[in-house]
Formats: sequence, C-alpha cells, structure tokens
Amino acid sequence: MKATEYLKDKSLLLLLHMVCMSLLTVYLRLTGYPWDDCAVILVCWAAITGAWLTVQFLSRRRYFRETEHIIKNLDQRYLLGELMPRSFRLEDRLYRTLIRKSNKSVIERIRRIEQEQKEYREYIESWVHEIKAPITAIALNCENHRDERGKYLLVENRKVEDYVDMALYYARSDAVYKDYMIAETNLQETAEKVMTQNKYYLIQRNIRAEVDCHDMVFTDNKWIRFILNQLVLNSAKYSKEDGAQIQITTKIQKGGVLLQVKDNGVGIPKEELPRIFEKGFTGTNGREMERSTGMGLYLCHKLCGKLGIGIRAVSKEGAGTEIILEFPVSSYLADYRN
Repeated sequence: MKATEYLKDKSLLLLLHMVCMSLLTVYLRLTGYPWDDCAVILVCWAAITGAWLTVQFLSRRRYFRETEHIIKNLDQRYLLGELMPRSFRLEDRLYRTLIRKSNKSVIERIRRIEQEQKEYREYIESWVHEIKAPITAIALNCENHRDERGKYLLVENRKVEDYVDMALYYARSDAVYKDYMIAETNLQETAEKVMTQNKYYLIQRNIRAEVDCHDMVFTDNKWIRFILNQLVLNSAKYSKEDGAQIQITTKIQKGGVLLQVKDNGVGIPKEELPRIFEKGFTGTNGREMERSTGMGLYLCHKLCGKLGIGIRAVSKEGAGTEIILEFPVSSYLADYRN
C-alpha cells in the first residue's frame, strides 16, 4: 500500500477537516480572536490530524504486508480467511468473516468436484476392465482364424483397444502417483513388446521397424509402454506409402538416457511444431488424413511430466519426425554405474 493511495482513499476525510478548519477560523474571527491565535489553533489541528493519519497509514500497511506474506506462502490460497492477522478494527473483522464464508463455499464446491471426478474415474476404470473381455475374445478368435479377414479384424480390434487404453490413462493421468511403481526397466524389452502388439498394423502399412535400446532406466514400465505405444502409432499414422520405417534407439548422455523414436514420415510443419503437445491440437496432417484426435501426444506430454521424463520433438516437413524422451539419471546413480 502506497502513501499516495492511502491519502487518495482518505480524501473525503481530509476535505471534511479542511471545511471544519475554515468554519472554525471564520467563527473565531467573528468572535474577536486575533489571527495569531487562529493560526496556532489551525497548526495544532493540522499536526494532530497529520500524526493520526501517519499512525493509521503505518498500521494499515503493516497489516496488509502481513496478509500478503501469508498468502504468498499458502499453497491453497482460498484458506486465507483462516490465517489472516487478527485486528481490533470492526471493518477487518467483518471482512474476515465474509472471506471465511466465501472460502467455505469454495471448499465445499472443490470437494464436490473432486468427488465427481473420483466417481467418473472409477466408472471409466470399471468400464475399461469390462470391455477388455470382449476385446480379448475378438483378438483370440482372430488369432485362431489367420486369414486376410481375420488379420484385418485383428488390426481394427487393436485400434479399439488402443483407444480404450487412452481413455483409461486419461482418466488416471491426474493421479499417476497412485498407480505407478518405479523400477529398473529394460527399454529393449519394452520397445519390443510395443512393436509386437502392433505387428499386424505395421505389416498392413508396410512399415519396417528397428529397435536398438540396450540401456536400462528407472521408470514405471506400464506407463512408459503406453507412452511408447502412442508414439509408435503416431509415427505409423503419418508414414509414407513406400519405404516407411520406424526406429527406436537409445543414447547415453551426461545426466540421462535419451530414447529416440524416429520415422521418415510426412513430418510436421515448422509453425505447428511448438503446438503438437497441446490438448486437441490436430495440425494440418491430422485434418487432411482425418485420423487424429489431438490427444495422443498431449497424453504423452502430460504423463512424462508426471513421471519426471523430458519430452521434445524434432521434425522437418516431408522428411520425418523424431520424438525424444529424456530419462534423467542422478549423479549418485551415474557414479554407481560407472
């Protein structure tokens, strides 16, 4: 709070004092008081008023500074009403009561929303587990009838399963800490499993896949497999008709391990590259091919953030795209490995 702002707020009070001082001066002069006596009275009045305003200003500034300090250190700022400094002023006590009532309403609303989200997440998880049964049955039936039609249905069934998994992981994305387990993960095995589960889709699109990931990282195997699966599917969607390939490799650098998913597909326009991880962003390629929901890379980016994994993209239009996952390694672990 600035002094000029405080004086501006007290302008009506100052104007009232000036009017009263003028009226008092007129009255004293009419009753025969000399100018010197009037001047002494006015100076004393002005000094007392100035001292009172100064004390009030310092007191209010200290009060609001304490309040600002409290709110800066609060993670949940809607709890300010419970922690505001106590004040003898009636106005402050009334404001504090009103803020508490408002905060109580906000907290109740937040709890209702959290409960609704929890119920929705539980419903999605239950629905996914239920629908996995017919999906698995269809896959087994197609495996037992490996004709052209069976392979086609197997690919389409796999797409359905991917979309179901996407719904499940999206529902769980805000509560990753409840569902993940960090352990040493073999990236070669993880990448091979992803390629195996998508083999018919890759064969159908004549895509050659290469995996060379002979490095271990500490992460959650299930979540990283989902992320890697989304990246492979994304590369396959926008692959070229002839000579398409996907390469998954690793590279050790100072402070971490890089997992690189590279393709030679249609690439991403330069002006769209910074937006590919935004929710719902489909881009030119997605709109032209009508295959993109704008959720795959968004989910990958969100889950990587929850797991502490860096993710970035390098692409050139017409020459392919490379998505890079960076798994950090602590200095202690790096020294232990060496």
